[in-house]
Amino acid sequence: MLDRRIVITGLAALGLAALQTPALAQDWKSQYPELVFAVVPGENSAAIIDRWDPMVRYLEREIGTKITMRLVPDYAAVIEAQRSGQIHIAWHGASSYARARTIGVQVEPFAIDKHADGSTGYYSVFYVKASSPFQKIEDLRGKALGLVDPNSTSGNNVPRLALDKMGIRPQEFFSKIVYAGGHENALIALGQGNVDVAVTWLNSETDSNLTRMAAKKMLNAADFRPIFRSDLIMAGPYTYLSSLPQDLKDRIRNAWLSASAKDEQAVKRVFDGKAGSFTPVAHEAYLPVIELNQFVDRLRRQGN
Repeated sequence: MLDRRIVITGLAALGLAALQTPALAQDWKSQYPELVFAVVPGENSAAIIDRWDPMVRYLEREIGTKITMRLVPDYAAVIEAQRSGQIHIAWHGASSYARARTIGVQVEPFAIDKHADGSTGYYSVFYVKASSPFQKIEDLRGKALGLVDPNSTSGNNVPRLALDKMGIRPQEFFSKIVYAGGHENALIALGQGNVDVAVTWLNSETDSNLTRMAAKKMLNAADFRPIFRSDLIMAGPYTYLSSLPQDLKDRIRNAWLSASAKDEQAVKRVFDGKAGSFTPVAHEAYLPVIELNQFVDRLRRQGN
């Protein structure tokens, strides 16, 4: 079993770090002998640890301090843990990052995933069983809807916006709405017949929650059929606490952005065996997502 607490194997000095004085570097190392990196499990915990273990070891070498990966149950937990300073680095969904900033959590985005085709986004997809008669969302009146997490971009917020544009009030249209608690759980609930339609994420036809679960023999992809795909969604960012020393933030950001060149295999593992890289991102890219969250908040106040 992989150990989430990984021993430091060495320090690879970054060009930018070389410009800092030894005293400054030692200052932050004394204050931060360990950094906690949080991931919300979109799949089972063992698979998450296996995918991220090489990358965590690479980051330790580049940054020069111990990195502990923490799996947290949901996006709300990530937000609160960063607010309290218990988590230094976190991988957010676009909506959870926007939510964190809206409520005053002092975090900064520094990188996002970039797929082999150059895209930096993904989609929200509504799936039904392939054997079902449903061909479009409108066919599902009186049926059960499976969502993921109240703070999930592709698993809640974007689907609710899409339904609103169709003139559908979920609380009235569906017989019930179920929060599965995770993307894998949403498709499992659909497969088991606990819901009639479920939403989850898709990067491309060959890389999605469905294809990854099928590759792990958790389900048969042919048993499911998409009936709606959203517009492209901005990818969720990697963030760090604003309070971290600037030299440390520079090291973290540079390590992430140079990972493809320095440890291609570690990055490939993160992307589930497919080519990919990381690219810079700034807060301004998420202003539309903040507006999306505000829309969803209005729906909640209206009881939808």
